Amino acid sequence: MTKTKKILIAFSVLLLVFAVAGLARNLIRDYQDQKQIEELALQLEEIRLDAGGDARTPPLSIKQANKPAILPEFQELYERNTDMIGWLTIDNTRIDFPVMQNPQDGEYYLNHDFDKKKNKNGLPFLDAQNRIDDSDILLLHGHNMKSGLMFADLLNYKQESYYKEHSSIRLDTLYEKAEYEIVAVILSEVFRKSDDVFKYYQVEKVGSPAEFDSYVQNIRKLALYDTGVTAEYGDRLIVLSTCEYSTENGRLAVVARKR
Repeated sequence: MTKTKKILIAFSVLLLVFAVAGLARNLIRDYQDQKQIEELALQLEEIRLDAGGDARTPPLSIKQANKPAILPEFQELYERNTDMIGWLTIDNTRIDFPVMQNPQDGEYYLNHDFDKKKNKNGLPFLDAQNRIDDSDILLLHGHNMKSGLMFADLLNYKQESYYKEHSSIRLDTLYEKAEYEIVAVILSEVFRKSDDVFKYYQVEKVGSPAEFDSYVQNIRKLALYDTGVTAEYGDRLIVLSTCEYSTENGRLAVVARKR
């Protein structure tokens, strides 16, 4: 065997070792992330049970001086990280996460976990233009990870049959519990600022009744199928947004109305 062949083989083996090591690190990180989320969810469920309530029956709120009332079940998690603004759940899916918003950095939770450690999986977070207690349309961002973490399960909503089995979303804020019914599932993209097209993510521009009605009409035009549900001015909407790779800068969004 020539010296050149030996070098090439050694180099190939080295590359393989690095690749396997990288894969192992990713698997370990994803496992740790999943365990952290499960631990948070378990802690929340235990508090709910101790309070004598269930996931849909809120216990009495705790009043804090000069602050809105925080539900007791969220008190410990909020004290652990005051960027937490609520909890998002879609039954019988892997979507069961805290929702975050960092007041100093709108994209902080693109790459940080609940304990504020760097993490490429991130956590679902509320758009910087939104306020959880007074915005009519709440835009929530989350990664679509190959591991299935974060908002990856939203891609299943491309199939109407999946929607029919998962038509309800629960978004509990720190202050109240709420159920949402899905209005539409859409495919769109992140456009250039100069593009004169409907941009579902510009929720901060929806204020008047006419603007709200126009927003809903545009959403329904983009809908992959008819859910039979619509919305009118005065309703609160949530928009769950994640990457979708069938087109450049593609996005999938699930739009739902508060019951």
